[in-house]
Amino acid sequence: MDQQPFASQASPNRESAQDSSAPTVRRRHRWVWAVVLVLFGFLFYWAISQHNKTQAAATGGGRRGMMTGPVPVTLATAQSGSLGVYLDAIGTVTPFYTDAITAQVTGVITAVHYREGQYVRKGDPLIDIDSRPYEAQLAQAQGILERDQNLLAEAQMDLDRYKVAWQKNAIPRQTLEDQEKIVLQDQGTVKNDQGTVQYDQVQVGYCHIVSPISGRVGLRLVDPGNLVTANSSTTLVVVTQTQPITVIFTIGEDNLPDVLKHSKNTPLKVEVYDRTQQHLLSTGKLTTIDNQIDTTSGTVKLRAEFDNRDGTLFANQFVNARLLVNMLNDQTLIPSSAIQHNGNTDFVYLIADNKATMQKVKVGISDKGNTAVQGIKPGDVVANSSFEKLQNGSQISVSKVRLPSASDAAETDVP
Repeated sequence: MDQQPFASQASPNRESAQDSSAPTVRRRHRWVWAVVLVLFGFLFYWAISQHNKTQAAATGGGRRGMMTGPVPVTLATAQSGSLGVYLDAIGTVTPFYTDAITAQVTGVITAVHYREGQYVRKGDPLIDIDSRPYEAQLAQAQGILERDQNLLAEAQMDLDRYKVAWQKNAIPRQTLEDQEKIVLQDQGTVKNDQGTVQYDQVQVGYCHIVSPISGRVGLRLVDPGNLVTANSSTTLVVVTQTQPITVIFTIGEDNLPDVLKHSKNTPLKVEVYDRTQQHLLSTGKLTTIDNQIDTTSGTVKLRAEFDNRDGTLFANQFVNARLLVNMLNDQTLIPSSAIQHNGNTDFVYLIADNKATMQKVKVGISDKGNTAVQGIKPGDVVANSSFEKLQNGSQISVSKVRLPSASDAAETDVP
């Protein structure tokens, strides 16, 4: 009973407090929304500004080109000429002959006649092995041969006497026949002795090692005083033929029919370049095509021969080989840099009366910066620079210096 008046008195006060705070909350909400709208406005203005700047940067060059008048371009004239059809391959320089010489007799090395890296000719002395034991054996065999030759001569004289005596019935037939067999036995002995002498002569010859081919000697592998063993795996010296020399490379089996077709009459030309494909090392000719295709890789090996008179090609050297399969004549040639691409379409800008006209072309093979095309004729002038500014119908002015293109600028930006 006592609390009801108190409750009725407190309720009006609470309501009045709420009514007084409500306008304050609403005013705060309005300020927050106002700030948010201002921020969104600034953000929208910044986005529009960035978009306009980007679009202006993308189109500013073309607009400046249009505003400054004719586009300065360098020109190129289409020429009539020949262009080779090449097959590029990776090759290895391979000598015709490489001889790893080992000892065929046992003995001590007495002399090394070559210098490391020296070019030797066939028959030049390389290494000497102590030949005295083998010379002694040879002298012994020669003495035995001389003795048996004299025994044969004696038996032959006796046979001649027996024949005369037999004709006079002075000896029996058996004596004559026995002497004939003794002569045959002595002949066999002499032949055996001759074989022994020849064998000992060969052994003495093995003591004086000479170069079996003309070529370059490698590093020295043995020294005087070293003991070598006959028929061992120890290599005494390596001689590699370098003039002429060959390059072995591979091509795909799909290209083999063209190579066989064009190599029937004349040997095909082969060029070899260094690892960077920038420097021509030598020019030779195709000599051999392997007799089978490698089924694991679908390739076939080819061998080309090079004179290598200047010694540019070195054994086991890595090279890039270019095989000239065919030569196309009466082709319309323009610089490869003058050809532009738009998807599957290739085109050039024909220049006539200081005006650029877009002309579609059909691109053929390329070599050394030139490309064979169809769609224009020799003598036509095409643009060779400023493609980012050119359009169909653009007015041009001739420039002797090629202006940097957009692609060039992009390349220079790359660190």
